[in-house]
Amino acid sequence: MDRMLYIAMTGAKHTLGQQDAVAHNLANANSTGFRAEMHKLRAVEVKSNALPSRAFVVDASIANDFTPGPLMATGRNFDVALEGKGWLTVQMPDGSEAYTRDGSLEVSANGILQTRSGLPVVGDGGPIAIPPDTEIVIGRDGTISAIDPNANAVVNQVARMKLVNPPEQELVRGEDGLFRLQGGGIAPLDEAVQVAGGYLEGSNVNVVDQLVQMISLSRQFEMQTRMLQNAQTNDEAASRIIGNR
Repeated sequence: MDRMLYIAMTGAKHTLGQQDAVAHNLANANSTGFRAEMHKLRAVEVKSNALPSRAFVVDASIANDFTPGPLMATGRNFDVALEGKGWLTVQMPDGSEAYTRDGSLEVSANGILQTRSGLPVVGDGGPIAIPPDTEIVIGRDGTISAIDPNANAVVNQVARMKLVNPPEQELVRGEDGLFRLQGGGIAPLDEAVQVAGGYLEGSNVNVVDQLVQMISLSRQFEMQTRMLQNAQTNDEAASRIIGNR
């Protein structure tokens, strides 16, 4: 009885958490460079001599789906998509680094290349400053070149974006949706990472799969609540039987 009651109770709780994760994935089905989040549950026995029959359901693993999303041509000079594995490096307000696949970039009022959320893109010498009144071209290796139309189209290399490719198992997702290395480390530059200028990477969320999973989780939650009701019914029946002795 105890085992069924506690598994159903904690299972229902974490199933709601899984539904939140699926809803979050669906809400970001059109977010640039978004990586889907996956959850798995398992039963764990309580290590206690006083409660030997009790077991809890726990969220055993929170994983990220690192499958690349589809590339979409935009033709915009400041849009970049990473081909295959790899990450763009951005600088946080505290000076630390974070990593993203969202290559929808823009230039701030101060001439700094940044993400749509205002985080500076890190280059080989820190944040990248874009010269005013120039045409920008981003090479496959992340090199940013500026073409001055008023100087006979002279091409000047501005900087090179820091492209990294740390082991995926060492990456953790923050509450802001950005990824960081476990322990706050800094990933080294990876020369093999390449970008496609004029493209953006779509979300890797499969809407159909997520909707099917949401339906499955809803039925699972109903089953667990029904188990709680059955446990209560059995308890009441046992109390009546014992009381009639």
